[in-house]
Amino acid sequence: MTQPSFDLIGIGNPIMDLLAHVPESFLQAHVAGEKGGMVLVDDHDIAALVTQIGGDVAVTPGGSAANATLGATRLGLRTTYLGKIGRDITAENYLTNFIAAGGDGSRFKRAALPNGRCLSMVTPDGQRTMRTHLGAAMTLSPDEITAEDFQGARHAHIEGYLLFNPALADKVARTARAAGCTLSLELASFEVVNVARDWILAQLKEGVHVVFANEDEIRALFEDNTSSYDTLAKKLASYGTIAAVKMGKDGAWIASGGALHRIAPVPVAQVVDTTGAGDAWAAGFLYGYLRGRSLPAAGAIGSLLGAETVQHLGPSIPDLHWPRVRAQAEALART
Repeated sequence: MTQPSFDLIGIGNPIMDLLAHVPESFLQAHVAGEKGGMVLVDDHDIAALVTQIGGDVAVTPGGSAANATLGATRLGLRTTYLGKIGRDITAENYLTNFIAAGGDGSRFKRAALPNGRCLSMVTPDGQRTMRTHLGAAMTLSPDEITAEDFQGARHAHIEGYLLFNPALADKVARTARAAGCTLSLELASFEVVNVARDWILAQLKEGVHVVFANEDEIRALFEDNTSSYDTLAKKLASYGTIAAVKMGKDGAWIASGGALHRIAPVPVAQVVDTTGAGDAWAAGFLYGYLRGRSLPAAGAIGSLLGAETVQHLGPSIPDLHWPRVRAQAEALART
């Protein structure tokens, strides 16, 4: 039997992140919508907000599935990525970074457009409110998704933001299954769930191996604001999936079949920025899961990566911290 070339293929929007610290008053004065959410906007809206911020804005490659894929790459999985980048300098920098981190860049698609970007406004409590222009990523069409994109891949991780285009999400899920991939789905934001609830529930019946959701997303999925998170995790697992319900500083619940696991949080002295923490949690979990480790061990690795990520600005753990993080993840994988 031929061994897969890749443990993991991420599918989503390759977005360059713009990150800025802002006071609560900035959101109240300049940003419509709920704090902590993600709203799609035009590029000039992002430019206007950047101008209004007026201070330092950090730039780093992002995108939910890309963050998770690169985190898993840095832990040691063989990874590739399916998404559409532009043909500007932002796109070139994005691709260079992905390859430099150890990912395979051969399955990116291109458009003669600016690369997508996301402004993440981080308040003093570490919470991020995002405004995103998808740019080239938005032009990825169902017709461009082929069996060859998934050839040699063992597991496909789909980000929820793809669900704003249900025809594309359908083609991705169908093609990945036909190629023999197992699937995971990151629900990404409560706005995604509110738009795509019916699609998500239908896909669960088709078969999704792992679903990642935070507190807001799992409540939005079942339109339930009162049940406990362990109850909601069990409800999600009743669809035949592994349900990973992330609760930030309070840890996580993982439910599978009749089993329920409480994943302890990793204490953090100071939260700098929560951007990408959920993606990092998924990266750690997928690393453990795809290496055949127990669900509690995979969840513990997820908590490790999530806790490390919130101590730095942006969705990426800086290079100098990775040797320590890898060693800690390896120790947890042996438990």
